[in-house]
Amino acid sequence: MSPNNTAKLVTPIPEQPPSDQSLTALTNLCKASADTLRLLVLRVLRKDSFGVSELCSLFNIRQPALSHHLKVLANAGLVAARREANSVFYRRSELGQQPGLEALQHSLFEAVDAIDLPPDIQDRLAILHRQREENSNSFFRLNAHKFRQQQDLIASYGQYADVVAQVLSDAPLTRRHTVLEVGPGDGSFLMELAPLFDRVVALDNAPGMLEQAREKVAAAGLQNVEFILDDTRSTKLQGLQADCVVINMVLHHTPAPGDVLRDVAACLAPKGVVLVTDLCSHDQGWARENCGDLWLGFDPQELARWAEAAGLTEIASEYLAQRNGFQVQVRLFGRA
Repeated sequence: MSPNNTAKLVTPIPEQPPSDQSLTALTNLCKASADTLRLLVLRVLRKDSFGVSELCSLFNIRQPALSHHLKVLANAGLVAARREANSVFYRRSELGQQPGLEALQHSLFEAVDAIDLPPDIQDRLAILHRQREENSNSFFRLNAHKFRQQQDLIASYGQYADVVAQVLSDAPLTRRHTVLEVGPGDGSFLMELAPLFDRVVALDNAPGMLEQAREKVAAAGLQNVEFILDDTRSTKLQGLQADCVVINMVLHHTPAPGDVLRDVAACLAPKGVVLVTDLCSHDQGWARENCGDLWLGFDPQELARWAEAAGLTEIASEYLAQRNGFQVQVRLFGRA
């Protein structure tokens, strides 16, 4: 073969090495944080989760544009999504999900949380919370007469009451003078609390439910239970020093569970405890319409994060599997 006919040998260009995962993660995080709207989304998600349509209304933005921003935040590991029936809800991601970036993510969240939301977003956020609260209140106004039947659709009182009572009995309480129950329902657990504490305060913002509890207490001849028709923001709770606060199957009916925990933490006496019973995360969307649920349960870490933000630390926890597929978490928190 002549030199002129010799095929030219082309040295193949070596393939680029795989992208460094740590560098890619850092790039994504920096990109995600370099946008005002995305920073405001992280600020709004500080202690709450919102559906896409809710976020659209808060920021007055169309869904395709918002979905792009949420995708960028998700790719950076800054938000996590959870599907509830036909809706997708977003919350801030837990720290520690990206090795090597936890300190940077923590600093980013701290900086974001120091930002004051613009007045227009604050106004829309307040409207959204009022809408959530009114939806829940309307349900209980219309369904107080069949409370037990509705409750049994998900988790009947009898299935978790003994465990809750045992956790309360084992709680490291130095005194048992005053207990506050938020949302006592038909008053069943008041029967457990009245013999254990000198003073029992029952707080509910649904008149029909509070009347049922009052009738049950009167029928039992209990003399140490008082009733307040209001929510945890009530001025009637000012000065209350509760040794224990009980919140049984209530938080998933409230528009801002983190705010409820913050409110009751402010009512705690030194060395007091907060006992929370609620559902773990589930995908039974029918519970919204049939049971007045605003939340489809809570991830245990999500609940712990809200408690920590309220100045509480976890003492004990129990998890109960229900016959109909729901799981109940019983959590005991004390002052941090």
